[in-house]
Amino acid sequence: MGRGKIEIRKIENLNSRQVTFSKRRTGLLKKAKELSVLCDAEVAVIIFSSTGKLYEFSSNSMEHILSRYSRSLEVDYPEHPSREHAAEQVQDDMNTLKDELGKLRLGYMRMLGKELDGLNFNELQNLEDQLSEGVLSVKDKKEEVLLEQLKKSRLQEQKAMQENEALRKQLEEKRRSVPKSVFLEFEPMERRFSQAGSKVVSTSSEENEHSDTCLHLGLSADATRRKRKAQKIEHMICNDSGSQVASE
Repeated sequence: MGRGKIEIRKIENLNSRQVTFSKRRTGLLKKAKELSVLCDAEVAVIIFSSTGKLYEFSSNSMEHILSRYSRSLEVDYPEHPSREHAAEQVQDDMNTLKDELGKLRLGYMRMLGKELDGLNFNELQNLEDQLSEGVLSVKDKKEEVLLEQLKKSRLQEQKAMQENEALRKQLEEKRRSVPKSVFLEFEPMERRFSQAGSKVVSTSSEENEHSDTCLHLGLSADATRRKRKAQKIEHMICNDSGSQVASE
């Protein structure tokens, strides 16, 4: 009893289609191998599944067989038709790329909220969901960047505080190691000038008080000078006499 014939059409059931593809692929590769061995032929088989997975078999190097195939095409077809065919292929590729570029541009404009005419409710809802997901992703990335910047700022602040603390300790150690007499010898110039100024002010104030007293008693300036000279002379005489008595 022979097998029944099956209708050659697409298998709708996904599992059955996958099983059939696996069986037929194995049988095809087996037949290609047998053909290359029995007939001493160069055979190359390239298979792409519906999911995009590649399966291949070659009795020799795949590159060698493909290059031989390309050379045979150049010999079989005249020069001018091949150029026309190549120009047509290039034109088709350009048209395909233009269509893809137009679709990408339209999608970009719709992401910006433009050129929304012709979209139904479901398409608008999908577009809104995509935009919402994009906004959430941008917000998450922004928060991540802000946290990294805050972390770096805190690390820099801690480093600066540690450096300040180290400098403060070094300054305290140097102050402890230097004797206090060194600080006393280098008295600030402002303090010296202030003390000298206070002495000058006190001397001038005493002279002013003395002159005011003389004027109050009715004495003239010449009499005051004579009196001072007499006092100096008496002081010198007393000092001389005292030195002579001490020598005797």
